[in-house]
Amino acid sequence: MNEASCGATSATAPARVRVVLFQGATTIALLACAFVTASAHAQTSVIGRTWQIAEPDALEEIEARTQKLPPNMASRFGPRESWSAMKAAPLAVAQVNRVRSVVPFYTLDFDVKLPDGKLLYPKGLTFNPLTYVSLPQRLVVVRPEDLGWALRTASPSDWILLAAGPRASADPIALGQKVGRSLFILEERVKDRLGLEVAPVIVSQVGQKLELTEVKLNRTGSAPR
Repeated sequence: MNEASCGATSATAPARVRVVLFQGATTIALLACAFVTASAHAQTSVIGRTWQIAEPDALEEIEARTQKLPPNMASRFGPRESWSAMKAAPLAVAQVNRVRSVVPFYTLDFDVKLPDGKLLYPKGLTFNPLTYVSLPQRLVVVRPEDLGWALRTASPSDWILLAAGPRASADPIALGQKVGRSLFILEERVKDRLGLEVAPVIVSQVGQKLELTEVKLNRTGSAPR
């Protein structure tokens, strides 16, 4: 797609491309589902008794509850920058390019029991979560002043996390709306769990370890990729 031929600005063209791609993929998915459903209906039959699903629709429950909230609910929480959930964990500036590995061991702080009361995993058990699960995307962690580098470096599937910088933490919601991409706050517990010390840093899984690539940016010229 060409920005000039579409008459779109550089700020809106990516968003339009994403919308077009999403709509195209959704259409294909719906057609595929319709084909599979029609084929299944033609080649199978219902055996045995059937019942209607009794559980209420979760989305309808959420919408019903939100309609009961006071109209001025948002004003009760004060300005967004004062919310504790918007407080990012601080990270120092990376002074050298460095790659290191971290094993994110986790220790249970409670007993895990089966419904019959039998102990499955005792409190104090330490294990590596990466033995059982995989990190499906990279985490690109930056301070707000280096967000431009993160946007150039991160792939569409990567998550960008904002750490606290020398000034007040940037609002990830406002910044995300400005750049057209979801941004997340680096929580203190995530910082500790991943062993983060400086930013920018790219976190990716390699085997059963996390590889942390710390990047020293050339702030007087172009930043390395």
